[in-house]
Amino acid sequence: MNPRTATGKTRAATTNRDSHMANKADATRETTTTGETSATGETSATVEGAAMSNSNLPLIIGHRGASAVAPENTLAAFERALRDGADGIEFDVRLARDGVPVVIHDATLRRTAGIDVPIASLSSSDLASIDVGSWFNRRHPARAADAYARETVPTLARVFESIAPRCRVLYVELKCDAGEINRLVERVVAEIRAHKLERRVVIESFTLAILEAKRIAPDVRTSAALQRRPTRPLLLARTLFKHARDYRADELALSRSLVSRRTVEAARARGLQTVVWTVDHPSWYGRAHALGLHAIMTNDPARMCAARDAFRQP
Repeated sequence: MNPRTATGKTRAATTNRDSHMANKADATRETTTTGETSATGETSATVEGAAMSNSNLPLIIGHRGASAVAPENTLAAFERALRDGADGIEFDVRLARDGVPVVIHDATLRRTAGIDVPIASLSSSDLASIDVGSWFNRRHPARAADAYARETVPTLARVFESIAPRCRVLYVELKCDAGEINRLVERVVAEIRAHKLERRVVIESFTLAILEAKRIAPDVRTSAALQRRPTRPLLLARTLFKHARDYRADELALSRSLVSRRTVEAARARGLQTVVWTVDHPSWYGRAHALGLHAIMTNDPARMCAARDAFRQP
């Protein structure tokens, strides 16, 4: 799921998290083919020529909405993802100054609003008045839309109210420092319950936040997000499963380089569904189907949905 951090105290507090964000953002820009090396050292199986049925097709999840064609984590991106055929959306949540969960990836507004100010220093009403869409028009002029300049940081409640009724599933990725975990989880779970979305929301995190979520809301599904790191380039399958067990996760959300048939089958044997992030090349839909993945997170749902349509043909 790559900003630069704010100066001073904020920079010190967010250095490690920004390293992760950069890694994840790099993964979203790939256009990959089959034959990558997996977490277990196994080469992922090609699906060329494989016989496919139309049953149990992987879900298509818009990563930060349709973030390839609209400004990420905005209502416009979420609307576009659903219009393009996505089954659901994935987005990031952190707390504003007033304790309200808001939907934004970075710890500051530097990348998406050009303001080097921490999210935690602004109230949800402040954030509701700040343009976080114009940057997309400047960076992607061929995909620009005047309406994007009116996009602001939505609250989690607003997303649940306006988008959730049309989603099969919503992946809520928690973003916070260690000291904020309890408060963020409590606020997010309260919104899930208030909107009666216990059966359709999956709480996702790279941190112990999902363990806290499982403690206070055992009926809400959780997903342990995992990726390779420079300090741990070789992650063994048993490490992935220990991580999921320790965090009491229901799903594994794996970066593309960690996905293999052996890992997916071993996860299934342990009662874990597997999700891959973030992939945009349509060849991934065939791979995901062949491997039995539960869902695909993509920046470009329209492109992935076109690949899915091929599997629905009689």
